[in-house]
Amino acid sequence: MTDTAGSTAGRRRHRVREEALADSMRIARRLLVEEGPEAVTVRAVAREMGLTAPGLYRYYAGHRELVQALVSHLYEELAAALAAAGERRPAGEPGQRLREVCRELRRWALGHPQEFVLLFAKPVADAGTAPEDAAHESSWRFGAVVLDLMVQLWRRGAVRAPADLDPAWTVQLEEVREHLAGEPVPLEAIYVFVSSWARLYGAVAVEAFGHLDFALTDAEPLFERTVGEILADLGDPAA
Repeated sequence: MTDTAGSTAGRRRHRVREEALADSMRIARRLLVEEGPEAVTVRAVAREMGLTAPGLYRYYAGHRELVQALVSHLYEELAAALAAAGERRPAGEPGQRLREVCRELRRWALGHPQEFVLLFAKPVADAGTAPEDAAHESSWRFGAVVLDLMVQLWRRGAVRAPADLDPAWTVQLEEVREHLAGEPVPLEAIYVFVSSWARLYGAVAVEAFGHLDFALTDAEPLFERTVGEILADLGDPAA
């Protein structure tokens, strides 16, 4: 009897906690979208939840933990959106899957500008995704959607890798290879992966941040051309 009552109370506490965490994320995101990243504070979120700031400390140790939770939440959402976009193409067409993933990244960035800024511009220090940060694993789950498709293209043997690589790159690229779960991808190919990501991110960010407005009213053709060039470097025959 006592055990049953204790178990029921435990489940109730867990449900209340999960509901409070979900509510806090909805509120933190709304503050981010409506007022900007500086508005996401423990006090502001607690006030919207009908709590005092100390009341919210039951769930978050402070501002850093709150922002890290929001960053993790957004990366998980973005990763799921990219994965779903890729699955619209057959599994045997990694290049076409990657094209859809790139397009979805652009759509998400343009549709969620404040969220994109928080994740990729890091406007507040607590939004970091370094290995010691709580949001690190979520950021790599997002990155893995892109990286795994690049690895699939590499397996087909057509990646345009440089013949030699500056030794200054070696240590840095080894850190990327650690995330490939033992896949024997040469550093020259990983260099192409990183370079491709830099070009993709640049094409999305320059539009999302409004830095093409001086020249283009429609940046999609430029984006599509950039993605085509990236896929060609990665050896996609359809590119």
